[in-house]
Amino acid sequence: MSIERLDTGTRMSQAVIHGDTIYLAGQVGDPGDTAEKQTEQALQRVDDLLARCGSSREHLLQVTIWVASMAAHFDEVNAVWDAWVPEGAAPVRAAGEAKLALPELKVEIIAVAARA
Repeated sequence: MSIERLDTGTRMSQAVIHGDTIYLAGQVGDPGDTAEKQTEQALQRVDDLLARCGSSREHLLQVTIWVASMAAHFDEVNAVWDAWVPEGAAPVRAAGEAKLALPELKVEIIAVAARA
């Protein structure tokens, strides 16, 4: 089975397709924006990558969300997520608190999807 990589750099690819499964790298928003805005931006990047890979949010299988501070940002992240995730097509999901790559980042979203 072939492996296809999108936007491959020295350290990582933004997406890897193996068979009918799509793996996305962690997507973030613009450093310094609010948690709400960063979540919107990260989910837009998920949408864009999935479209390039021949899929969509309706085909998500699993999502992991890292939040810099659950106490400070989790409600904002969930409000954006709840409005974005398709009704009846919610993937399995995990969320946790983590120190992200930059102190200005508040959320990172990692996704696995099936091809449409």
